[in-house]
Amino acid sequence: MTGLPRYAPMSAAAGPLPHDDDRWSYEVKFDGIRALAYVGADLRLISRNDKDITAAWPELADLAPADPPFVLDGEIVTFRPDGRTSFEALQPRMHQRHPGLIRTLTATVPATYLIFDLLHIGDRSLIDLPYARRRRLLEQLDPHGPHWRVPPRLTGSGERVLAESAKLGLEGILCKRLDSPYLPGRRSPLWTKVKNVRDQEVVIVGWRPGAGRREGRIGSLLMAVHDRRGELTYIGNVGTGFTRRMLDDLAAALRPLRRDDPAVAADVADAVWVEPRLVGEVSFAEWTGDGRLRHPSWRGLRPDKAADDVVREPRT
Repeated sequence: MTGLPRYAPMSAAAGPLPHDDDRWSYEVKFDGIRALAYVGADLRLISRNDKDITAAWPELADLAPADPPFVLDGEIVTFRPDGRTSFEALQPRMHQRHPGLIRTLTATVPATYLIFDLLHIGDRSLIDLPYARRRRLLEQLDPHGPHWRVPPRLTGSGERVLAESAKLGLEGILCKRLDSPYLPGRRSPLWTKVKNVRDQEVVIVGWRPGAGRREGRIGSLLMAVHDRRGELTYIGNVGTGFTRRMLDDLAAALRPLRRDDPAVAADVADAVWVEPRLVGEVSFAEWTGDGRLRHPSWRGLRPDKAADDVVREPRT
């Protein structure tokens, strides 16, 4: 990184779709690991929390050398056979530093660096330029190779782009104001993330006690659905999306349903098990490969639904 200044990544704020499409650019929101790439005589990859993660991703080393040197912003991802990214598949590689295991994982779980911004080139910082100008310079630089590329900008209205991303099962989109500078280390609505979420009815089979601000209250709910054979199957826990009132109501509703043993097969420490009678609804990002909900958020109880009728919803 000799001669290149250090930058902190700019973050997107969650928000609604823009209505003035002519002032925005749209991109796919990829599900991976954010990394800034410092490309000079060699490559250095720096994570969102300012850690050097270069050694974990040897397939990206050939981005270097570069003259003049430059700084890129992007996302390290792995792709499923259907073309979607898989954060789950990245897990074995994220904290691995053993050279032999890294070589094995590189062959079995190859990564791709998806580049979406250019922050610096030569002796010039570009962060004060509008996004549209930085993007044109990035496309002129055209960094592409076997494990890195610049994904295309999406055309059409934000509403249409989001709908298409949902059809493809993508996590969502990023909306970037064409006139926005790059704001290192800041979360700004000049970059807005709009995620596709899905809903699932769940049977509450237990809960775990809370800690910290939730000490003495429910920390998370343990969830299940009926599988194709009609058997109740554990699908994980949900610990976000609650108000204090919701937690109080849930505690009152679950108190008389306590039981000693679980109604599902689940190895969960310090669980308080209940009869599988109450039904709720959560929003979530995706199903993981082992049948868990990823990023579930509580929406509320569904007293109009019977526990016996709760099954895994098909992907739309």
